[in-house]
Amino acid sequence: MSSFQEVIVKMPEEVYLRLKTAVEIGKWPDGIALTAEQKASSLQAVLMWQALHVDDPEHMSVGKGGEIMMKSKAELLRQYNDEIEIARQKVD
Repeated sequence: MSSFQEVIVKMPEEVYLRLKTAVEIGKWPDGIALTAEQKASSLQAVLMWQALHVDDPEHMSVGKGGEIMMKSKAELLRQYNDEIEIARQKVD
């Protein structure tokens, strides 16, 4: 096992979530933009963490074993219809 992989195995979920957000928005939590090298390294860490830890991957992400999860349109509609709750109020 490489030292990079050993670090990822021990990396807490909180750190993974911060790296994931930084890669998604291109900025660190303090607002400073990621360099190209930081973005590449962070993305590699995020993908490896997902491959080692995520049992139920999101659409277009990596699951355990390194497989890319791609859900069908029907699966996505079913997932999001189950998650959406709309509060309705009667207006007099």
